Amino acid sequence: MKPSNSESSRSSVSESGLSFWDHLDELRSALLKSLCAWLAATVAAFCCKEWLFAFLMRPLNGQQLINIDVTAPFVTHIQVSLCIGFVLALPLIVWWLYGFVAPALYRNEKRYSVIFLLTSVLLFAAGVALNYLLIFPLSFRFLSMYEVSPYVVNQISLSSYISLLLVLSIMMGLLFEVPVLTWLLSRLGVLRSEHLKRYRGHVLVAILIIAAVITPTGDPFTLMLVTTPVYLLYELSILIIC
Repeated sequence: MKPSNSESSRSSVSESGLSFWDHLDELRSALLKSLCAWLAATVAAFCCKEWLFAFLMRPLNGQQLINIDVTAPFVTHIQVSLCIGFVLALPLIVWWLYGFVAPALYRNEKRYSVIFLLTSVLLFAAGVALNYLLIFPLSFRFLSMYEVSPYVVNQISLSSYISLLLVLSIMMGLLFEVPVLTWLLSRLGVLRSEHLKRYRGHVLVAILIIAAVITPTGDPFTLMLVTTPVYLLYELSILIIC
C-alpha cells in the first residue's frame, strides 16, 4: 500500500520534530556564532598587544630578537591574535556545537561527552602550560646558543621564535590527549587494556623518540621532563579503560 502524503511528510521529520533543513539551519547558526565569538576574541587579543607579547616574550629571559621583514611584526601580531582569540572563544564554540549535537545523544552519551570535552580541554591546557613553563624555555635556550661555526652568529627572528613556541605548544597539548584518545578508541571497540599492557615497551620507545624530536637539547633531564608525564598519562589510560 502506497503511503499517504501525510505519512511521507512525517517520515521526513526527525524525532525531535525538526526536518533536515531545520537541523542544517541550527548547524549554520552554531557555526556563525562560533565564528563571531572567534573574531570578537581575536579583536580583543589584538588590542592587548603590549600585555600579549610581554607574556609571549617572557621565556626569552632578556634575550633580544631581530626582525628582517617589514611586514613580519604586523603579520605575527595578527597570527598570534587569531590563535589566542580561538583559545579564548573555544569554550563558547564547544558549548554551541555541543548544543547542536546533544539532542541526538542518549542520556549516558551526554554524560560521557561532557566528561570527554572537559577532560580534553584540561589536558591540552596542561600540555601547553608545561611547554610554556619548562619545555620551550629549555629548548629555545639550547637552540639559540647552538653554534655550527664561529663564523656564524645566531640572531633569532621574531617569526622564528613565535613559530617554534606555537608548534611546541600544539604538539605538547596533543601529546597530553593520550588518555582521551585511548578512552575513545576503547569505547569504539578498537582498543582494549590488554593491548596497551602488551605494548608498553614499544610505546615508551615511541614516546622517547617523540620527546627527543620535540626537545633537541640533548640532555637527559629535558628528555625525561617530556617523557615522564606523557608515559604516566599512558599508564593512566590503561587504568581508565580497564
